[in-house]
Amino acid sequence: MKKSDSLPSSAALQAAHLIERLGRVLRAGDHATGLNPVQAEALRYLGRANRFSRTPAALADFLGSTRGTVSQTLLALEAKRLIRRQANARDGRSVTLALTKAGTEYLKSDPVRTLAASIDASGADARLAEYLGATLREAIVQRGGRTFGACNTCRHLRRDQSRGAAPHYCALLQEPLSDIDVSSICAEQQDGPQVRP
Repeated sequence: MKKSDSLPSSAALQAAHLIERLGRVLRAGDHATGLNPVQAEALRYLGRANRFSRTPAALADFLGSTRGTVSQTLLALEAKRLIRRQANARDGRSVTLALTKAGTEYLKSDPVRTLAASIDASGADARLAEYLGATLREAIVQRGGRTFGACNTCRHLRRDQSRGAAPHYCALLQEPLSDIDVSSICAEQQDGPQVRP
C-alpha cells in the first residue's frame, strides 16, 4: 500500500482543517477589501514574481486556473486600477503585468500581513513555513501542477559577479538577475543542485 493510499493521521487531518480555517479567515479579509480571493491572490503573486514571471500564462499556472478565469481576473484588476499590462520587452507578441501604485498600496495593507503577524506571534514562523512549503509542494505535485519557487533555490542560478553589473545570472533564460529577481518567485524555477557552466 502506498503512503498516499493510507488514511491520514488524526494530527494531519487536524492540520488540514486548521489550514482550511486559516484560508477562510484570509478570504474573509480579501472580501472586506473589495476583492475576491482570486483577485487578491493574483495581486500577491504579481507583487512577489520576478520580471520573467509576471505574465498571464505564468499567473494561470501559479493559480492552477484556466486562461479564461485569469483573463477575467486581470480585467477586473485593471478596472480597479490595481494592475496594468505592458508590452513584453523580450517578446513583443506577449504582455507582462505590473502593479500600479494602487496595487502596491493594497499589498502594504494586505490581509495576508495580518495573518503573518499572527504567525509571528505564535513563535513557529520558520518551522511552520518550512512544513507548509513542503506540504504545498507535495499537494501540487500530486495534482500535476507546477510548484514555482524563488530563484535563489533554482538549479539554474549562477552567483557570478564577472558578468557585469548584475550580481547573478540565470543560465536557463540567459539573463542577468538582480538581488530582487533572485528573491522573487520564478515560473521557471527548478529545484535541485545548481548546474555549473
